[in-house]
Amino acid sequence: MRTPRPRPRVGHIQFLNCLPLFWGLARTGGLLDLDLTRDTPDGLSDALVAGDLDIGPISMMEFLRHADDLVVLPDIAVGSDGPIMSCLIVSRCPLDELDGAPIALSSTSRTSVRLAELLLNESIGVKPEFFVRPPDLATMLAEAPAAVVIGDTALRAALHEAPALGLQVHDLGQMWQDWTGLPFVFAVFAARREFVEREPELVREVHASFLASRDLFLTEMDDICAQAARWEAFDADTLRRYYLTALDFRLGERQLAGIAEFARRVGGPDAGFPPDVRLHLLDAHRPGLPDAAVTP
Repeated sequence: MRTPRPRPRVGHIQFLNCLPLFWGLARTGGLLDLDLTRDTPDGLSDALVAGDLDIGPISMMEFLRHADDLVVLPDIAVGSDGPIMSCLIVSRCPLDELDGAPIALSSTSRTSVRLAELLLNESIGVKPEFFVRPPDLATMLAEAPAAVVIGDTALRAALHEAPALGLQVHDLGQMWQDWTGLPFVFAVFAARREFVEREPELVREVHASFLASRDLFLTEMDDICAQAARWEAFDADTLRRYYLTALDFRLGERQLAGIAEFARRVGGPDAGFPPDVRLHLLDAHRPGLPDAAVTP
């Protein structure tokens, strides 16, 4: 009997923002080639770092801390070049009134939390007291005048809860762009370096499947959004606007510049990576090891 070859272990974020990158896998046949694991951004980041996954999305903070052990898949990421709609500070008062005030932090994204801290401290000029709570807006605001929320929780907050309660909504993607003029990358897709060295062509196949899934999603977006709206708290037009105008799935020169700027501002001994951290990009066109390390 032939021993089957193990599928690559691949992570999948359980948020609407990753639907375009995975929806088409079933249609293209790529899903059959993956051992897929669904989890939160923190859970998948930890699994990739620990070696429990071979390939997957990883939040920017965790990627930067482990950049030497990971290889970034090019041309694909989760970020924004302006408002992202799903990474927010929701507040009962103006942000410049939050100096010394408690702010509830979502426990599901280290990158959004660190970005919020950076923007409040250095752009707004306030130093709140941060504490972690589960990602539920009502629970968070019961203990603080402001909260950092991400993902589907943030979408519901911005579109439904905040307007009904008269809350202010501050988009972290827009705040970052206003401050730096650059896009922000919240997560990249990466493979463990030893897996790339052992299975370079398999990694390229998975990368190509992601790109094909994304492209198929974009061509059939209207039908997909209409179907998804049957089960989500958002109508089809809102979902289409989210995918077309908020999320940025690119990883090009401007996105790499945004990563470099973020690393420069938050890197250091306490962060676990240097301000000039270097990353490795997969060369999708030639066999062997990933290409030379590059400074983003």
